[in-house]
Amino acid sequence: MIVPALRYRDTEAMLAFLTGALGFRDHAVYRDAEGGILHAELKLGDGIIMFGPAAHNNDFGRLIVSPEAAGGVTGTIYVVVSNVAGHYARAVAAGAEVVLPLEEQPYGGQSYTVRDPEGQIWTFGEYHPEADHGETEEG
Repeated sequence: MIVPALRYRDTEAMLAFLTGALGFRDHAVYRDAEGGILHAELKLGDGIIMFGPAAHNNDFGRLIVSPEAAGGVTGTIYVVVSNVAGHYARAVAAGAEVVLPLEEQPYGGQSYTVRDPEGQIWTFGEYHPEADHGETEEG
């Protein structure tokens, strides 16, 4: 299993965006004594992501920079959804910033891409890398 892990400055706003506009659901949200998010785990279908605050006061936190500080992103997150048109409609209705509209892809299925409020790039599509695409193993 591979689990993307992100850091955000405003964890409460990102929790609301990810569960509202993008349809994730809470799996586990760990909070400090004041109620701030220390660590969150969210699910969508069979997938899970984690995120926490963008703290630079420890060894791990110093390794991570925001998309804003980096001048863009160095990777994106691709999420397989079964009803991509419905998912797109939900994101648009919630005001998500669409950077690539819903369209057919040459490798199969439809997809679209949004930028979250802190600059991370998310693509949602029907293409599933584990599906049988007619390839054969050589060897």
